[in-house]
Amino acid sequence: MSFQAYLDTIERKTGKTPAELLSEAGDRGYDATTKAGVVLQWLKDDYDLGRGHGMALYHVLKNGTTINDKHVGSTGSHRDDSATLRIDGLANR
Repeated sequence: MSFQAYLDTIERKTGKTPAELLSEAGDRGYDATTKAGVVLQWLKDDYDLGRGHGMALYHVLKNGTTINDKHVGSTGSHRDDSATLRIDGLANR
């Protein structure tokens, strides 16, 4: 599953865009220095998200919306169409 597909599924499962969840993380004081386990536990407790989906959102929290070019345009299940992830929600595409 691609990074973008993980983020899109997070929105479908939670009803919140990745941007809304990142804002909520910020409200909780979570930022790039927060340990992954803390964020994963919050996402599991509040939204029943598993590790894969949680790590995709944590990647954006820690690194921003840019992903490594090695996954862009490649073949395989982790291929993304763009090196920039969309976090503004499915309705905005």
